[in-house]
Amino acid sequence: MTAIPYARRRAALCVLLVAEAMNLLDATIVQVAAPVIRTELGASAGQLQWLTAGYTLPFAVLLISGGRLGDLLGRRRVFATGLAVFVVCSALCACAPGIGVLLAARAVQGAGAALLVPQTFGLIRAMFTGRELSAALGTIGPVMALAAVAGPLSGGALTDAFGWRSVFLVNVPLGVAALLACPLLREDRSPHALRLDGLGTVLVAVATGLLVYPLVQGTDAGRPAWTWCCLAGGVLVLAGFAGQQRRAAYPLVEPGLFRDGVFPASLAGSLLFFAVLNGVMFVLVVFLASGGASAFGAGLSMLPWSGGLALGSLTTGLVLVPRFGARVMRAGVVLVVLGVAAVAVLLRVPAAAPAWYLAAPLLVAGVGLGVFTVPFFANALSRVAPHETGSASGLLNAVQQLGATVGVAVLGAAFFRPPHPTDGARLALGVALGLLATVCALTSPMLRRVRTPAA
Repeated sequence: MTAIPYARRRAALCVLLVAEAMNLLDATIVQVAAPVIRTELGASAGQLQWLTAGYTLPFAVLLISGGRLGDLLGRRRVFATGLAVFVVCSALCACAPGIGVLLAARAVQGAGAALLVPQTFGLIRAMFTGRELSAALGTIGPVMALAAVAGPLSGGALTDAFGWRSVFLVNVPLGVAALLACPLLREDRSPHALRLDGLGTVLVAVATGLLVYPLVQGTDAGRPAWTWCCLAGGVLVLAGFAGQQRRAAYPLVEPGLFRDGVFPASLAGSLLFFAVLNGVMFVLVVFLASGGASAFGAGLSMLPWSGGLALGSLTTGLVLVPRFGARVMRAGVVLVVLGVAAVAVLLRVPAAAPAWYLAAPLLVAGVGLGVFTVPFFANALSRVAPHETGSASGLLNAVQQLGATVGVAVLGAAFFRPPHPTDGARLALGVALGLLATVCALTSPMLRRVRTPAA
């Protein structure tokens, strides 16, 4: 293939990063607006969790298939289709007359994101090589940081000034601009003849649904027997999916991704780490709202968390990774543990004003998030072959989004269990610390025999 001129590669990368930012911005903005949506639409605790999980569940379920569709049909084409669906559903969310319509629109929005997001890694790899590739992948961390900073503040400000519907309208001008710029992207697809694995798609969708639905809905239902039956069934279907993939002629998940311990450990670490990232933010925003804080006040309270993420990402990308490599991920996890533990100790009855007494530990935790996320994606994809890109990107993003869903479900369930908000928040943060301890143990296999791409 003829190489794209460098100036065009940079412009195309900006288009991809805008799409990534839209997805991340949507999650943080909606979480800040969630308490207001609950009040105005009369949503239950379970429906409040579905506001986030209803988006991330179809996102996670369809990401692997979305990545494979990019291999088959062309990543630019699938990217543009997903972006169009995402923008239309954002407008539908803003116009939703009730919680049922809002949750339905969020689900379809998540499906659109599942077509959009997994194409990012493949398109970047199609336009960059060697050191440029590592640098391009490294830009994802700072974009996550920027979205993390802008999300809570803009979500709170928009909700207080114009109402919760305005937070969904933010995606529309960004999405339209990205759609108009899609011709800048280089079309790319797998060089191998592939087909979509229909049975595998159904099995992974059923397994994920059986695992996540009882985690979220069980909050309202009181954890009856059917929730445990669903969880057990999800594990069995997931095991069946793993067996089916070994026999499939065109598997959704390329078997070569599991040739060593780097990618599997990265998947497990991603699941748990992003469960903590999203679950802790959900719990703290709802905790602050329980004390009467406005949406903007809750956003201000989370500013040190977001600002720390930005600071950690920029410092890691510019200084730490060039000097120490991906090993800094372990230091990032340790910082998050210290910050979250300090938040749990300092928590007290929430007040209407911003909770500045949590600023220092939230800043430490945020820096740790940035230190971890910047090298994570490049490290996880370091041993992935070109024909495995779609499968790897879809699977990595799917596990990340599944982690976000599980984090909101599990930490949200822990938070709503005790009658007092402070007790619930401390219980949820204790669960988060347990998950982070597991991530810390996984950092060694994540870094095993990593190769640096050739210049």
